[in-house]
Amino acid sequence: MELSSIFSDGMVLQRHKEITISGKTKPFQQVNLIFLEKSYPTMSDQTGDWSVILDPLEPGGPYQMEIVAEDRQTIQDILIGDVWILGGQSNMELPTSRTLDLFYDELKAVNYPNIRQFSIPLHYDFHGPKKVLTGGSWISATNDDVMKFSAAGYFFAKELYEKYDIPIGLILTAVGGTPIEAWISEPTLRHLGGYDSELDQHKNDEYIATVKWSDETRQNRWNQYLNEKDLGLKNDGWFGETIQMGDWNDFEVPNSWEGTHLEAIRGSVWFRKEFDVPESMLGGDVKLELGTIIDADETYINGTLIGTTGYRYPPRRYSIPDGILKPGKNTITVRIISTHTTGGFVEDMPYKLIANGQEASLEGTWKYKIGAITETLEPQTFFQYKPSGVYNGMISPLRDVSIKGVLFYQGESNTAHPKGYSELFQAMVKDWRTNWGLGEIPFIFTQLANLETGDANHHWAILREEQRLSLQIPNTAMAVTIDIGEANDLHPQDKKTLGQRLALAAQGIAYNEPFVYSGPLFSHMEKIGQAIQLLFDHVGSGLIARGSMEGVLRSFTICGADSEYVPATAHISGAKIIVQNENVLEPLHVRYAWEDNPKDANLYNKEGLPASPFSTENS
Repeated sequence: MELSSIFSDGMVLQRHKEITISGKTKPFQQVNLIFLEKSYPTMSDQTGDWSVILDPLEPGGPYQMEIVAEDRQTIQDILIGDVWILGGQSNMELPTSRTLDLFYDELKAVNYPNIRQFSIPLHYDFHGPKKVLTGGSWISATNDDVMKFSAAGYFFAKELYEKYDIPIGLILTAVGGTPIEAWISEPTLRHLGGYDSELDQHKNDEYIATVKWSDETRQNRWNQYLNEKDLGLKNDGWFGETIQMGDWNDFEVPNSWEGTHLEAIRGSVWFRKEFDVPESMLGGDVKLELGTIIDADETYINGTLIGTTGYRYPPRRYSIPDGILKPGKNTITVRIISTHTTGGFVEDMPYKLIANGQEASLEGTWKYKIGAITETLEPQTFFQYKPSGVYNGMISPLRDVSIKGVLFYQGESNTAHPKGYSELFQAMVKDWRTNWGLGEIPFIFTQLANLETGDANHHWAILREEQRLSLQIPNTAMAVTIDIGEANDLHPQDKKTLGQRLALAAQGIAYNEPFVYSGPLFSHMEKIGQAIQLLFDHVGSGLIARGSMEGVLRSFTICGADSEYVPATAHISGAKIIVQNENVLEPLHVRYAWEDNPKDANLYNKEGLPASPFSTENS
């Protein structure tokens, strides 16, 4: 007998709703499911498929379920509570282990056995919706397992668990780098138009296999060439403790290679620095932090490899084994591999050693030397990014799982072409709701955080506006995060504030709590002489200019008929905001926080929730 892997030990079932349990056995086989002293008999069909529907249940547990057919299966440690889907891309995936800089003490003390998560393994399929999940298991928010939780999901679940004291189950179905069209069904995409050729092409298994082989071959050849040509790997290597450095050049760390002689280098560059370690830092755990590095790195201390990371985004946090460091002079060597973009050490991040409550900075002047120069490595094809693939493999198989609602954090991979995102998002929400057949289940999404992109076209701002416009979908809410991102990091660590805001939204639209759960949302505008008056929803107890004793609002711009936006003065008048610029005599539109990194935005309600960026052009 086969069961979907989500029906397994430690699972959380949704309270107060009918619950479908399904599986596969021999054709026309008697099946009996026993749960909470009640039997649910059925018979498999001609293909061996079977399902039963459990009565709505009260929260509680742990319980045991038995399923008897050609053999007997027992599912242990079952809880009944609220189940939430966690969808999207890497910021939803981001584990709590990536937030330890901010929440180490809190996470190390976590013990919530009734908060659980099931992570769906990556699976895409272009031949149609899958019925059964394979792989994955339920884990609890205890001990080391909590480090595997989605950080946003964990902090969200913690808020709900502490308020309602019922088990919380999280089903993580997110894949880093995926655009929204990967999460939409094939029929919907064909109806929207523009995807037919891709959808047809990816049904060709031979084509996919050929592309994968080509990508792997190209990658292997590139790496082989790099390692064969890299002078730093010859003889004793440039990572040893004592080498001649007379022909090495200076480089200030942290810094990008942009604007330097290294800007166009694709290949490997070696960096070295001597640093002092006092005796008092030795004898315990020693951590090395190297911010983030573009693209890959191999890091050595005193000639010993202590860590390596294969791509740009993860923070470099390496443990240094006992006996590697010595009192006095030590040497760090970093081999940076740049594959297809300008390399470097990302600025405004920590570069230091940490031990015994002490820190030793590694910033400053390093030495560098080019190891090898190669051609640009063309990016590989990620088929999980392609239309409908992960919808078929990671959403469709969940249709029998009763849930409370959905959390969704995605959009970064659609910022290259942000226009039209709202239409795609609305289509996806309809798809998912249809898949579960639970009506207008609560759907709560995260608006993109602030990020310094250098994009003069403000694509991130445009996509945030598309997300705001998606609130027209019934029973949805949006968590604004333009104040908790990191300008230099696509993956901000403060998922605690995000989790709290998502939980507030859930309490508002899923638990019907009568309090303010959103920051101010632009409603409509009125022209008053040479000014524009803005009105908002979710004002709460009132509007404030956060961080300004004088009540000065920032990040507002205004335009006239020429559509040229200029800075504007804005002041709060009750529940309204008046915006003007003395040189714009006939104002037409206003924008707020219309930047990819709107660091000066300070409009909040008194409940402490930030206003969403907006443009009145879309009112």
